[in-house]
Amino acid sequence: MTDHYTKFRVVKFVKIVSFSLSFVLLVLFVIATVRTLTLDVNADLQLAHWEKTNNIASDLISEHREELLDHFKEAVRIPTVSTTETQLNTSALREFDHLLRRVFPTVFSSKLVHHEMVANYSHLFWVPGSNPALMPYMLLAHIDVVPALESDGWEAPPFSAKEIDGFIYGRGTIDNKQAVMAILQALEYLLMKGYAPRRGFYIGLGHDEEVSGYQGAMNIVRVLKKRGVQLAFVLDEGLAVLDGVISGLRGPAALIGISEKGQATVKLSVFTVPGHSSMPPRESSIGILAAAVRRLEEKPMPRMFGLGPERDTFEQLAHKFDFPLKFIMSNMWLFSPIIGRFMERRPDTNAFVRTTTAVTMFNSGVKVNVLPSQAEAYVNLRIHSSQSLQEILELIQWTVGDERVKMELVHGFDPVRVSSSDETSFGFQILKKTVMDMFPQVTVAPGICIGNTDSRHYTELTKDIYRFSPTWFKPGDAQRFHGINERISKKNYEELVMFFFNLIQNCDIRKLPPPHSTSHEL
Repeated sequence: MTDHYTKFRVVKFVKIVSFSLSFVLLVLFVIATVRTLTLDVNADLQLAHWEKTNNIASDLISEHREELLDHFKEAVRIPTVSTTETQLNTSALREFDHLLRRVFPTVFSSKLVHHEMVANYSHLFWVPGSNPALMPYMLLAHIDVVPALESDGWEAPPFSAKEIDGFIYGRGTIDNKQAVMAILQALEYLLMKGYAPRRGFYIGLGHDEEVSGYQGAMNIVRVLKKRGVQLAFVLDEGLAVLDGVISGLRGPAALIGISEKGQATVKLSVFTVPGHSSMPPRESSIGILAAAVRRLEEKPMPRMFGLGPERDTFEQLAHKFDFPLKFIMSNMWLFSPIIGRFMERRPDTNAFVRTTTAVTMFNSGVKVNVLPSQAEAYVNLRIHSSQSLQEILELIQWTVGDERVKMELVHGFDPVRVSSSDETSFGFQILKKTVMDMFPQVTVAPGICIGNTDSRHYTELTKDIYRFSPTWFKPGDAQRFHGINERISKKNYEELVMFFFNLIQNCDIRKLPPPHSTSHEL
């Protein structure tokens, strides 16, 4: 009797647990399905009633089109190369300054525009608005470029601005002279047409971004801080319009960077007693350090996918995927661990999953028959936005797990604070509207930059920093960035000019339309 009763209770318990699990799974499925069918963050923007402004039409007559392309080509031909913090092509920077003053005469002569040079080669512009109650914003770009050699395999000389099949080839065409010239060209046209902004704005053009911006951007920030400037938002280089790059996505996507990864360079060192190679110890300095490096590569940093801005990226693109991807992407709260496991299999997508670890230098030994007393390696890490520099240093120490390996932080900084991207975010929504007005076929979503920009120096001046320009990238184009055959289409450069032409005017609204959200909080 007792055994029968015990079995009855066990069966009853199993049934209750099974029913409870089935009920929970059903509820989760219903929630996920509803979210999948209703999640379309771009619909709200199109339904919103935006404040009316008298924007100047952005039509370009043919003579202006040829003129703006000629000006851009001249900029590309000037080799404003930054090699190290102390190796800048200063003569090219001076030549570039002369070019700007010559091709944008209205900008430099207008009584409305205040211009000054910062740190000899960087430019700071201030265009005051008619309504001082509206907080100003700032547009950033940088003049300098990384080195380029034709012998590396370029189809055209890297500073020739040669046209091939509708594309302009040259170093700086997508990093970042296209933005430098497009911003000033847009302002030139606006001023020529009698435009005066309601909301004031700054333009900052750094001259040493490629070597960390310690002279250009940081000194511009110091100038603005002394004047007590606070900004509604900052827009800098970063992400782009991706066309055919994201597998399974219907149509192009404009990703607006709302954060960028932190960075650390760590030196690992081992010191031992030197000796002759004929009498080696069980472990040499090289062997000890090699084992430590192997442990770092075999045990990557923890998977953090879904804990940073990448969650919003996928959810806001979800409605442009087909089933079953649409179902999965719409419910990152449920599926992010699974997606993370798939993404970590490829180096390019693994960068969005975790803090990446790259051993970039290994030095030791002076002679083939001498046991070296010292071995050292340099490790470069790009820190996920949900982690801190200190946390990463502790993880390295724990993973290495050998007191004989000394660790030294050479250089590092935390990830940049995540900027707002919801319906109340003025900067993000203005950017989004400008993109969608120009490119109705494009889906807009927040993203994260895995590289670093000048904008990271501006965190004390604003809480919202965005990293984007409407440069179109097709499959393979990302490799042109700092690589060979960097190029931009003539049509795309014209679109950049029009983007800034429209963005500046769109920023004149006093406030965003009231939220009309169909998004879900889970």
